[in-house]
Amino acid sequence: MVKIIMHGCNGAMGQVISSLVQKSEEMEIVAGIDLNTESRNGYPVFSSLEECTEQADVIVDFASAKAVDGLLDYCSRTHMPVVLCTTGLSPEQIDHVTQAAKETAVLRSANMSLGVNLLLKLVKEAASVLASSGFDMEIVEKHHNQKVDAPSGTALSLADALNEAMNHSYHYKYDRQSCREKRDPREIGIQSVRGGSIVGEHDVIFAGQDEVVTFSHTAYSKAIFAKGALAAAEFLKDKPAGLYNMSDVIG
Repeated sequence: MVKIIMHGCNGAMGQVISSLVQKSEEMEIVAGIDLNTESRNGYPVFSSLEECTEQADVIVDFASAKAVDGLLDYCSRTHMPVVLCTTGLSPEQIDHVTQAAKETAVLRSANMSLGVNLLLKLVKEAASVLASSGFDMEIVEKHHNQKVDAPSGTALSLADALNEAMNHSYHYKYDRQSCREKRDPREIGIQSVRGGSIVGEHDVIFAGQDEVVTFSHTAYSKAIFAKGALAAAEFLKDKPAGLYNMSDVIG
């Protein structure tokens, strides 16, 4: 049995995960953490981790970027493993993640779905062939109108995978409106769309002379992210301190 503290339990993803765990015989959410302390799923809800009195094996986080520093401080101090799913982290917070991983097991991924993590591997291989042959690389990501960070963490992870395949010789271009000039062949364009209830769409475009190759992933439900987070929680239980990602989970 994996005992979980759900950090951000009354948010949209916290509720999806809570619903899935209720159907599981191998996992249990023993407590939730949320500024809204309403108990919606039968477990106690606390306004902070310091107030939580329940014992657990791992924290699953789907809260907000502004809560991440406090979460990491708590996990470092208590050596509590944490699955960190919140996106939109600053460079300083990413450094904080690295430091926390010296004290406890931290699994951080910009996207928890199996399909996206396979996509990361595929586009990296494609870049080594196509970009080396002169193809331009562009990423277009689409999300619902309530998402506050742009570009998405997944889009940045895809860009990083492309750039890694090319020995980090590319830079990222987020805005073309501010400058009128030809496209730099050493750039990866990243464009964001926000609208409606789009769960998540990512297209990685390799545009060459007279041909285009596109890799696409579409999420139709937030359940795919919840299932991945729970698989990560099961994986992280009893793991030694270190920084992990979804590639460790899927093997």
